[in-house]
Amino acid sequence: MQDDAFRHCPALRGKIQDPETSIFRRMEERYVEYDARMAEMGRAHWRLSHEDREATRASALAGRLDRDLWIFGYGSLIWDPAVHFDQLRRADAHGFHRRFCLHLEGGRGSPERPGLMASLDGAEGQICEGVALRIPAALVDAETKLMWMREMITGAYIPAFIALDTPQGPIEALAFLVKRGDERYCDCGDAEAARRIAFAEGPLGTNLEYLARLVEHLETLDIVDPAMTDLLAACLALRHEAGVETHPGATRDLPGAP
Repeated sequence: MQDDAFRHCPALRGKIQDPETSIFRRMEERYVEYDARMAEMGRAHWRLSHEDREATRASALAGRLDRDLWIFGYGSLIWDPAVHFDQLRRADAHGFHRRFCLHLEGGRGSPERPGLMASLDGAEGQICEGVALRIPAALVDAETKLMWMREMITGAYIPAFIALDTPQGPIEALAFLVKRGDERYCDCGDAEAARRIAFAEGPLGTNLEYLARLVEHLETLDIVDPAMTDLLAACLALRHEAGVETHPGATRDLPGAP
């Protein structure tokens, strides 16, 4: 990543993982591991086939593979986009909010202790603040192929282009929206969400670490998301009550946290 890519968000310079070191650039290897693990659980048909996944990419990006592409980051794409970009901006998506509302049994969860994945859900009158990353035209085809392997594993998201407001002007960006009709959609309420996230853990680490990192990067961008800070405080309180030691990476000095 060139240093100039951060000219509009200098606070994130040095805080975003180099795409070449991201595990999400090795998704083909991870698919093999995932398939083997799910086969052991008797769930051989758990994901989209490579052909079906690529078909959704071709449909969503029809006529756009030869031009610069903006991507909206509202979760882990903020700190680990895993794609090469040449510009990053603060961005607001009107009519949406950030929610942990996808059932998670892999990554940062397990069948025994399922977690929740952050998603972008429609909400009238709400605004989701995040970032927009621009992939140069010459890289769009290759980089979105990797991104689709990461985001569209099961088809629980809807890839769609939405309008964003940025300090540098309005843009249109690709976003991955939660599919409410998907079997993994989980509108379980704040208390259950906190319970799940507080104790879920999987091959990639804890669900709590993810939430803590999200709040940290939002704060770096001067983004205040009370739903996320309150959720993190509730998770920490639950672990404290249970006498469970919190990993240093998930320890936060937040109001209401023990």
